[in-house]
Amino acid sequence: MAGAQRRSRADEYRGREAVKQTTQAASEEFLASRGARSSGDAAADDDLRDPALFINRELSMLDFFERVLDEARDRRNPLLERVKFVGIVGSILGEFFMVRIAGLRQQVDAGVTEPSADGHTPQDLLPLVQARAWEIMKHARHCLSDLLPELDAAGVHIVDYDELADDGRAALREWFLTHVFPVLTPLAFDPGRPFPHISNMSHNLGVLVRDEHGEERFARVKVPGSLPRLVPAPAPARSGRGRRGQAATGTAPGASPDVWYTWLEQVIAANLDTLFPGLEVVESHAFRVTRDAELAIQELEADDLLETIERFVRRRRFGSVIRVTVGDDMPDRVRGILKENLEAEDSELYAVEPPLGLSTLWDAGAVPRPDLAYAPLLQSVPAALDGLEGSDLFAAIRQRDVLLHHPYDSFDPVVELLRAAANDPDVLAIKQTLYRVGRNAPAVQQLMEAAGNGKQVAVLVELKARFDEESNIGWAKALEREGAHVIYGLVGIKTHCKALMIVRREGERIRRYTHLGTGNYNSVTTRQYTDLGYLTADEDIGADTSLVFNQLTGYGASTDYRTLLVAPLTMRRRFEELIDREIEHARRGEEAHLIFKMNSLVDKPMIRRLYRASQAGVRVDLLVRGMCCLRPGVPGASDLITEHSIVGRFLEHSRIYWFRNGGDEEVLLGSADLMPRNLNRRVEILFPVRDRGILRRLRDEILDVYLRDDLKARSLRPDGTWEHLAPPPGTEGLDAQEWFVTQARAATLLEEK
Repeated sequence: MAGAQRRSRADEYRGREAVKQTTQAASEEFLASRGARSSGDAAADDDLRDPALFINRELSMLDFFERVLDEARDRRNPLLERVKFVGIVGSILGEFFMVRIAGLRQQVDAGVTEPSADGHTPQDLLPLVQARAWEIMKHARHCLSDLLPELDAAGVHIVDYDELADDGRAALREWFLTHVFPVLTPLAFDPGRPFPHISNMSHNLGVLVRDEHGEERFARVKVPGSLPRLVPAPAPARSGRGRRGQAATGTAPGASPDVWYTWLEQVIAANLDTLFPGLEVVESHAFRVTRDAELAIQELEADDLLETIERFVRRRRFGSVIRVTVGDDMPDRVRGILKENLEAEDSELYAVEPPLGLSTLWDAGAVPRPDLAYAPLLQSVPAALDGLEGSDLFAAIRQRDVLLHHPYDSFDPVVELLRAAANDPDVLAIKQTLYRVGRNAPAVQQLMEAAGNGKQVAVLVELKARFDEESNIGWAKALEREGAHVIYGLVGIKTHCKALMIVRREGERIRRYTHLGTGNYNSVTTRQYTDLGYLTADEDIGADTSLVFNQLTGYGASTDYRTLLVAPLTMRRRFEELIDREIEHARRGEEAHLIFKMNSLVDKPMIRRLYRASQAGVRVDLLVRGMCCLRPGVPGASDLITEHSIVGRFLEHSRIYWFRNGGDEEVLLGSADLMPRNLNRRVEILFPVRDRGILRRLRDEILDVYLRDDLKARSLRPDGTWEHLAPPPGTEGLDAQEWFVTQARAATLLEEK
């Protein structure tokens, strides 16, 4: 690789580390000024620092990707959903290269040699991670190759362009000239025109053309991301590829019609002559570039954070090249052009069997074959809120706390609550945090309406939410135009907590209604992720939430929270105390038990504390969706710890922390995983469930069902490998997510009667 790119990566890493060190110092000063220093890692844990007790986080994340790919292999899942799982793996692998591998590259180029807790240095970890990622890339393509014949047999034919009949190709050429040709911009590469910039994650064709003098030139054509990757294709007049030997023009009685698709890049490649008139198109080959997206945000020196983030988003398109994916049929001369001009090393070039860019297989969801997809999700509404609007919603929440279990419970009650608040003359103020709200955000629309109606609306829009910066910038500006007070986040610290507070005048008093949750205020992801939302008029929770908002919007200095655990102020210390309390119960000979459900378990001090709990006799059941750096079942360290992971139709996103506490159970919900970034460098909230009925539901229904899952769950072994669970002989087994879907469907049908 050219020295310039290596120096750029090293400089980027040093810049990012300088920001991290400065923000860490600022965070320490912030904590010290509030008397809220964390107790940190106990000295008594020195014997639990053996690297063999820890799994590397990057390798653990890649194991999670493989578990996701297992869902594409699982024949119990509908066929088109299996294709989408391949697309999910392509998408998360791309982000892994952009962030995790890019970060390792920066460390290597900067000469960092300090090992992590698992004993790996960046130098020895980088090739391990690259090899494992490459392995998963190949597995994903093999999986797609296995799925294509199954799709074919089911009447969904994804074919190469050259398999189509002459009349089909002629029809697609007409479609190309009308819908694609006007969008394309061929970019030449010659002494008068520099090598074109290849934007991050774009799909491209490298084209060799020959002029009348026999001289060859290289050009790049970008495949438009605005067009569907799978192009509907005309069915051949006769074909043996229909189901059960039926011709493609006819189908078996009662069967869904056959549908035909081909790849957009192949349609473009077949019609390149229209882009290069007077030249001979010698050959073309698809390629994709993945760039470093882990750029330092120099926000500490920024006068305007909004402007800084906008510049950062633009810079991301020009990050250093981390991966170049090419077709395995690309000749060496074309590979050489790409490697030289993209300054890519041999280890950064991945030659794979086409098609490239598996992330676009999300398009499979648009295939008009509902019989090959999951049945529509019927969401329920808790009985306490069903059919309520306006002031009746406030009355119901005053009467009793309400738990929303998404996606099985609808997100509509939260939007309806905001709508009621926006139009209620007794509502004085609305305060909310926004992390990822998406392009279509009904919750934000209600905030804008409230501001337009004269309510005091204060919104913290986290501009540093990775890959959602552009969307959040747009919403921040829109809210400001409507008169809302918009805060862009704290310097050096992301605001990740999910909080909404409505201040309402009721007679002679002021009451606060609070929604706290584990997921974002995003109406789309609330149908795709499992999350928990909690609606309450509890005075203590409302008072604590006010303190959080005051610290976010002003200079509040209080850490005297009645109920909430707030990072980076009190969460780590208080969470440690709760684990230690369970250890004390065990030492007194009492039954001691912890059940923690989260996305990731990475924080080493917390892992050591859980090891200590196991050594003391505390039973620990972990439900960790993704990364888990703890080794369960290690003799003498984690004998009493089990770890399960569930991957299914929905992305597990809820965080539940249950403490037996000698029978006086305590449950915390919230936005934080047990990771250093959540505990040290983010504003996070964990809140207690104070309603005993909801607490019992969380324990006896939600956590119990997850722990009994033996169809989708996998168990982590002491050696770091994952084992599929299996139902006992003679039983059907339990799929936790499907159980919740069935319960929601039954509740919805009952409501409709």
